[in-house]
Amino acid sequence: MLGLFRSLWDYRGFVWSSIRNEFVARFARSRLGGLWMIINPLAQVAIYALVLSNVLAAKLPGIDNKYAYALYLMAGILAWSLFSEIMGRCLTLFIDQGNLMKKMRFPRITLPVIVVGSCLLNYALLFGALLFVFALLGQLPSIQMLWVVPLTFIVAALAVGMGLILGVLNVFVRDVGQVVPIVLQAWFWFTPIIYPVNIIPDDFKGVMAFNPMYPIVSAYHNALVYAQMPDLQSLIGALVVAAVLMLLGIFMFRRAAPEMVDVL
Repeated sequence: MLGLFRSLWDYRGFVWSSIRNEFVARFARSRLGGLWMIINPLAQVAIYALVLSNVLAAKLPGIDNKYAYALYLMAGILAWSLFSEIMGRCLTLFIDQGNLMKKMRFPRITLPVIVVGSCLLNYALLFGALLFVFALLGQLPSIQMLWVVPLTFIVAALAVGMGLILGVLNVFVRDVGQVVPIVLQAWFWFTPIIYPVNIIPDDFKGVMAFNPMYPIVSAYHNALVYAQMPDLQSLIGALVVAAVLMLLGIFMFRRAAPEMVDVL
């Protein structure tokens, strides 16, 4: 493990330059540039808020704000956007970078670190825009919003762990890359992002305990929407799962790296 950190430190210039170049290249010919990273999720929130708040008359108890449902949506999508982006990019990372892995000698661990760094940059821009929109909608910043910082690390660890495991498997069994997007779509609806927790039937609340994103998204809602301290007890399980999966993902990646180069 110390060798991994030493390699990352030695190649820190390569990591930073790769993150910067990827960000610049993504929006090189776009007039709005990085604003598209903010426009897309906010447009998704607007669509859900319009349909579910007005058409289905969805209500959000416990908060006195006529835009409460939109705030609830934005908080949940903030957490999910980071999780799904890291997962999706790690899933195809080694296949996409196969030529680079075969032609250059460098620490392979830098590849997922670059992905995480790029995703966190996108996430930071989205979070800044979200705070601005929150203020416009009457939800002023509170000290509880600082909980987003440790929550971000939990989300990133969970996504990296699962992403590395599935990314390694996808090199050897390409069906994994076809199944995971379907599972992620179902997982999104299995997580209380666009619907409040209080409408979940009691029979299904026990099943929710097996969803590690459930306590994380709930913590985002508590910190950003309700200005409350997250339920730390429920987050312990998600943190343990994230840590175990990340360690397992790193272990699988280190063991399979030489074979992946041959397969690719």
